[in-house]
Amino acid sequence: MKKLGGVYTDHSFPGRALDGPLVVAAPTMHPQAMTKYLISFPSEAMVLTDAEFPIVSADAHAVIEEARAAGVYVFGGGIAEQVAPVLVSADGSVSAEIYPGSGLTGGFTVLELPSREEAVEWASKIAAACRCAQELREFMYDPAS
Repeated sequence: MKKLGGVYTDHSFPGRALDGPLVVAAPTMHPQAMTKYLISFPSEAMVLTDAEFPIVSADAHAVIEEARAAGVYVFGGGIAEQVAPVLVSADGSVSAEIYPGSGLTGGFTVLELPSREEAVEWASKIAAACRCAQELREFMYDPAS
């Protein structure tokens, strides 16, 4: 447990008070901390012929290797669309009903970077390699990760 804004919170769900209402705290950036960014695309955004696929795959892997060499790569991958997603409830029950609009397909990369400008540059490199637009999202600061 950690004290957040005068309220003790459960680390598995940051911002939720253990004995009170939901508390949302503004993220706190630290001078040395870098921010993690999610760069992603839905599978329908990538329209390739069978001949183009190996070329695009090689180009995308080259950008990932560049990110690894630069020390900014955290992890990434493609979503296994042949495996159905499930929703696991707080009580442990499992359902095939997922949240509306939460269907994640395609691929994603998580990078840790010092600025949003650099995140946009990397997203641009990935977009060029994948031949499709990429969505860029910023993770909230979490000192534990």
